[in-house]
Amino acid sequence: MSANSSRSPLIDIVKGLACITIVWHHLAFYGPMSDIAQPLAPALMAFLYDYGRMAVQVFLVVGGYLAAASLAPQGVARFDHAGNAIAKRFVRLVVPYAVALVVTVVVSALVRTWMDHPSVPEAPTLGQLVANALLLQDLVGEDALSAGVWYVAVDFQLFSLSVLVWAAVRALPGPWAQHHRAALARGLIVAGAAASLWFFNRMAGLDMWALYFFGAYGLGILAYWAVQAPRAHAWVAAMVLMGGAALVLDFRGRIAVAVVTALCLVLVMRRGRSSQSAEGRSAPWTGRVTVALQRLGARLARVGQMSYSVFLVHFAVCLLVNAVVGTLWPTSAAVNALGMLLAFGLSLAAGRWLYLRVERHVPSWSTALRWQAGLVGTGLLVALSNNWA
Repeated sequence: MSANSSRSPLIDIVKGLACITIVWHHLAFYGPMSDIAQPLAPALMAFLYDYGRMAVQVFLVVGGYLAAASLAPQGVARFDHAGNAIAKRFVRLVVPYAVALVVTVVVSALVRTWMDHPSVPEAPTLGQLVANALLLQDLVGEDALSAGVWYVAVDFQLFSLSVLVWAAVRALPGPWAQHHRAALARGLIVAGAAASLWFFNRMAGLDMWALYFFGAYGLGILAYWAVQAPRAHAWVAAMVLMGGAALVLDFRGRIAVAVVTALCLVLVMRRGRSSQSAEGRSAPWTGRVTVALQRLGARLARVGQMSYSVFLVHFAVCLLVNAVVGTLWPTSAAVNALGMLLAFGLSLAAGRWLYLRVERHVPSWSTALRWQAGLVGTGLLVALSNNWA
């Protein structure tokens, strides 16, 4: 999800679709606008509420795919030092993350003064602020400051685990290990993904740890290797076997989404871009449809490029719009439905601002520390003002 990932239009389109789905899932999940607008489209609201969250599996698969592309495209570690790779990832994730959480803490404090609703977070504590700043909130039992930020912590764990596996294989002594390190690393990734799909992902108590999600992430890694391989049959067979066995053991819709996403990535990325119709051989309506699809794809790709920033900041935007619309028009289903559309549009605009101003710039440790300190300081001021009030 980081800004420096190698770009592919298809990957960005997939990320854009997943990002839009997550925003709408949260719009349906967190009221009051969705509660008021629900009679207008009850089936759609129920679908977004129950199944929209499965788009996270798409991000997990794509995250593994991009990790393999940048860290070990041939199965062998391409980075120089594991600690440096992990540190760079932490800083790149944390800077826009901390900026977005500062916004969320301030918006929550503002909204809390006039809207009493379960979706509004409580005033933060010092322990909660520090845990969120360090991506440790779920591991130490603290509440998240914003919706969906658990994924950032899990993404960092998955990336770090992958780096450590590849670095450990590279460090194995002896000529045999050095000669077979690509096969060893790939075998460990396959084994880890299978263990996650067949065992760890079936243990709900592990849902704050990388092992719970490594099945989907590992499928993404395998998908990249399948795309790069001269023949993809063995990789595809391994993905089908692992995913199929996992679903036979315990059918989980989220795992089915991950398997389908990984297989589709292999199919489409190996085929490459679809060739355009020869000039003058397509009907006029076909040309117009092609242009429309290209424009839609370009817009989705732009959303995909800034998907991390949109993911981070959309909850604050949705919370603010919920408070205003739900307070001024508490009974109008039509106005609240329009409010949901407004919240979606403003979320994209805020995400673009965060992407352009923060995410796409190369951060430093000093920048990360300043924003982490700013998050803790802002949260403490909010908590103190809440106590005084």
